[in-house]
Amino acid sequence: MVEGKPSRDHLGPRTMMHADPDTWRALTEWAADASGRFLRAQLEAGASAAQLFDSWAGSLGLQDYVHHVAPASARALDHVRGLGAPLIHFGTGTSELLVAMYDVGVDVVGVDYRLPLAEANRRLGGKVPLQGNIDPALLRAPWEVLERHVLEVLASGSAAPGHVVNLGHGVPPETDPEVLTRVVELIHSVDPSA
Repeated sequence: MVEGKPSRDHLGPRTMMHADPDTWRALTEWAADASGRFLRAQLEAGASAAQLFDSWAGSLGLQDYVHHVAPASARALDHVRGLGAPLIHFGTGTSELLVAMYDVGVDVVGVDYRLPLAEANRRLGGKVPLQGNIDPALLRAPWEVLERHVLEVLASGSAAPGHVVNLGHGVPPETDPEVLTRVVELIHSVDPSA
């Protein structure tokens, strides 16, 4: 919305938050309200959980996230608080922001593929359910490699108070649906108490 095109470093928004804080605040409040209304519509239509996906937060340092982005994330989620659905906050490249992302008031923190879930659990004090973090790049690897990775993710997430198994960032378009079926079957075959 700031740069008018995709960005790798998000220099435009990172500059705006400091150079023109009033415009930044107006933009993020508008985006938070639009996102919050969309989350609410999904829950009212029957979704069983709501996830705020912050695709660019990983380009920020902790202080910029806390001061310039977290208030908007909390504002978006305020639209759905009290509806009884679990709230999830996920961002890519946000390993250093996990505690601050949790602090916006969610039930579950999503972790991308870059950080082992055991380390995410440690950073969050062992008190927060986690979502993630199968590496989507491995969906096209030989089955033995993917299977080993999925089992490692399950083991890494086992110490958390809850673990929603998921990819650590979206499904690549070229992914064979049969591979996803096999991954789900593998996950369901593992005894979580073992």
